[in-house]
Amino acid sequence: MAKQRDPHRRPGARAVLLLAIGVALGFSGYHALRSLDVADTEATAADRGAPTTMVPVTTVPVTVGPTTEAPTTTTTVPPTTAAPTTTAPTTTTAPPTTVPGPPTYRSGAEGPEVAALQERLLALGFWVPVVDGDYGSVTQQAVMAFQKHAGLSRDGIAGPATLAALDAAGPVAAREGGDHVELDLERQLLIVVRGGRTLAFNTSTGTTGWRTPPGRFTVQREIDGVREAPLGDLYRPKYFNAGIAVHGSPSIPGRPASHGCARVHDRVMDLLWADGLMPVGTPVWVY
Repeated sequence: MAKQRDPHRRPGARAVLLLAIGVALGFSGYHALRSLDVADTEATAADRGAPTTMVPVTTVPVTVGPTTEAPTTTTTVPPTTAAPTTTAPTTTTAPPTTVPGPPTYRSGAEGPEVAALQERLLALGFWVPVVDGDYGSVTQQAVMAFQKHAGLSRDGIAGPATLAALDAAGPVAAREGGDHVELDLERQLLIVVRGGRTLAFNTSTGTTGWRTPPGRFTVQREIDGVREAPLGDLYRPKYFNAGIAVHGSPSIPGRPASHGCARVHDRVMDLLWADGLMPVGTPVWVY
């Protein structure tokens, strides 16, 4: 039903204003503004309590499914077990202190020590041809001669005992004075005395069954060369008792080993000849 307008309602200020505008604009403008006023009036009526038709709002229920939380997996890290470190005890073993023993010189050795040895031998009367620091066969023979003189082992090696004896020894001495030759059968030494000079040499005299006869003799004859005898070669022999002579040989051991003669090193025979140490007529004393 249309709502009737209140005849006693006074036009509002807004209507008066619109009417004025409408007069100014003309009838058509007024009519338009009037329409606006009607609408405004209806709106105002609505504000005053006219029933308002509400459009029902349908609320759609929202179903929220249960939240399933993934179970928290607790990773248990096994405890780290470090293997015990076994440190081997450090054992510092000091190398044993090696105290060098007394030196030993033998055939083939060389150097200033050997030269000093040769000088010492010469000073005591044991012959070496030259002081050259070379422990050759003649030096070996001189060492062996000294060992025989000192009552040591006869090996021709200058070991601690021989070196000590060399330091303490005095010069070799002959039993008699004057120019002569001595053959010491016990010590196996040939001792030559000439012009006040005494030299001792290693020798090897007759072995058992061929023993060199003791006594006093003289050099009767000599051969400046090699005599090829039935029992072996004789190098530059000097005969003093029939067929028994002092001669050179390549083998002069520390013991009696000949067939009656007195063997010496070939270099010794060369010395006897070169220096005239045993000419014909030289006395030879064998004891």
